[in-house]
Amino acid sequence: MIHHEGFYYYCESKLPQRSIRIRKSRTIAGIGQDPGVCVWTAPATGRNSHAVWAPELHRFGDKWYIYYAADDGQNENHRMWVLESEDDNPLGKYHCQGELKTDGWAIDGTVLTANDGKMYFIWSGWPGKKDGQQNLYIARMKNPWTVANHRTLICTPDQPWERNAMPICEGPQVLKRNGDVFIVYSASGSWTEDYCLGMLHNSTGDFLNPAAWQKRGPVFEKTEEVWGVGHCAFVKSLCGTEDWIVYHAKSLKTHGWADRDVHAKRFIWTAEGLPDFGQPTPRRTPISPAKPVFSEPVGTGLAPMAA
Repeated sequence: MIHHEGFYYYCESKLPQRSIRIRKSRTIAGIGQDPGVCVWTAPATGRNSHAVWAPELHRFGDKWYIYYAADDGQNENHRMWVLESEDDNPLGKYHCQGELKTDGWAIDGTVLTANDGKMYFIWSGWPGKKDGQQNLYIARMKNPWTVANHRTLICTPDQPWERNAMPICEGPQVLKRNGDVFIVYSASGSWTEDYCLGMLHNSTGDFLNPAAWQKRGPVFEKTEEVWGVGHCAFVKSLCGTEDWIVYHAKSLKTHGWADRDVHAKRFIWTAEGLPDFGQPTPRRTPISPAKPVFSEPVGTGLAPMAA
C-alpha cells in the first residue's frame, strides 16, 4: 500500500495469481471496500506467465512501476519482473519492461531510493539453485527497470525465529526516518503461525556493505490471538503525522495461505529512533486514529482481503 495525492493505493495479485489489481481509497480502512482495477494480466505462456506473487507499486518521476515475481510454471524459475505505466495514471495501462537480473531465483523485490537519488533493488533469493533457504540481497539499479551489478548478501536466516518450518528471510520493505534506513522483512515459513518480522538498520548510507546492516528481531510477532504476521508495508496518515504498518495475518493456526487477510495498525518510534510496532491487534479491533486522519468515520478495521 502507498499514499499519493490524497489517495491510498493497494496492489495485489489475484487468484489464480495471473493478474495484478490495484485498489484505491481515501482511507486505509476503505481499501477493502474498493473492488479495484485489473491493470495487467500475465501472458498465456512464457517465463512470466504463472505464479504472479507480491506485486509492489512504486512511482519514479512521472511514471508508475509494479515489481512482481513470476515463473513459467516451475518454482525454480521464479524471477523478478517490472511493469511500467503508459502515463501518470496508476490505474491505467502498463507494459512489461522485462526481467530484472538477480543472479538466480528471486521474489519480493522492492526499491530503496537513497537521499542522493541512487536506487537499490532488494529482494529474497536462494543462495544456490535449490529451494531450502532464502536470503536477502541488494544491488544498485541503473534505472527503475535495470539492475546495474551483481547481488550482495545482506541478511541470512541465522536466528531461531527466522527458521521455523524453513530458514527464510523475505518480503523486504523500506522504512526511512531522520537519515536512518530500515529494512523490515518477513521471517520463517509464510504458511505457518510463526511468520514474523525482523529488521535491518543502516545509519551509514553504505548500503552495499553487509557489515553496515544491524539485525534486530523479532520486531513484530504472533500473540495468542493473532498468528502469522508478515509481509508489511508502511504508509502515513492523511494528515502526515502518524505512521501505519499494513500487514497480513492468518486466521487459523494450521499451515496454509488461504486464510490470510490484511490488517493495519498505527506504530510509534522509540527515544532511540527505532520503530516500535507493538503487538498485532486482535481481529476486528476498531481503528482509532488521532484526528484529523480520515475524512469519514472508520468502522472495525480493514475488511478481509486475500493477501
